Amino acid sequence: MQVHFQIDNLPPFRNAVLTIGTFDGVHSGHTAILDKLRSEADAQNGETVVITFHPHPRRILNNADAPALLTSLEERIDRFNQIGIDHLVIVAFDPAFSALSANDYIKKFLVDLFHPKVIVIGYDHRFGQGRTGDYTLLKQKGETHGYAVVEIPEKMLDASRVSSTHIRHALLDGDLATANSLLSYPYRLQGEVIEGDKLGRTLGFPTANLALNDSDKLIPASGVYAVKVELNQNGLIRHELGMMNIGYRPTVNGRERRIEVHIFHFDEDIYHQTLKVSLIAYTRKEKKFAGLDALKTQLEQDKQDITQLLNRLKTER
Repeated sequence: MQVHFQIDNLPPFRNAVLTIGTFDGVHSGHTAILDKLRSEADAQNGETVVITFHPHPRRILNNADAPALLTSLEERIDRFNQIGIDHLVIVAFDPAFSALSANDYIKKFLVDLFHPKVIVIGYDHRFGQGRTGDYTLLKQKGETHGYAVVEIPEKMLDASRVSSTHIRHALLDGDLATANSLLSYPYRLQGEVIEGDKLGRTLGFPTANLALNDSDKLIPASGVYAVKVELNQNGLIRHELGMMNIGYRPTVNGRERRIEVHIFHFDEDIYHQTLKVSLIAYTRKEKKFAGLDALKTQLEQDKQDITQLLNRLKTER
């Protein structure tokens, strides 16, 4: 897959079949839309082109309504690459882009830059300043500019919307199994390892404190999770197992919400490195213990339970 960040320097696409959207999560609800994109590209002997935006349009249009994203930009790129899209175009969504009239959006953006053969779009898609452009206008202009428009049915779009909403609610409720099922892959948190207070080390459970690389990323319910961790150490990719706690650490009267990852059988200095943490299972809620000894006992039990769970999942595959 080719990823393009500069829309004024795009390559010539072969019979471009394109679709447009934020595709947050690139989840199972999007599968039918992307399958339709690929089938149209096959019929046209063309290339699939997905146009998406960064930052999220709501971040620009209504900063007070900041999005709670299922995927960071990097994660979206990874997902589209896995799916097999030919070209992913990242459009910098800014006030100037949002001010394009509907007609300019079609002519100066879609037609002049992409020369589409087919545009796959939802029946209720809106575009241009004030969201005045719609499917009808796009189809009408297609007769002038020489592209066809394929409508994504209401039922297909509703499935995508329901999935996104359902995934968010499930993550916030601690229902990771449902969220991962709807995503069709494990939910992921990614960020830089920063210094903490090193309390975990004194208990025999050193943790990597994670500062997420996307402030709009949805943080799931507080509690303990079984996780798989990916580290990139000087280009060498390593995968480790571990457990993660999200929460306020009530046993020590913590005041800020933290994301702490304990990697099993691992005691290396990884400060300032980036971790990709895949959430495999939600094992228990966060709770306050009588003291550090009781907390340590629970952590030992957590490690034993999670190790067994991850080993069982490995043998079941």
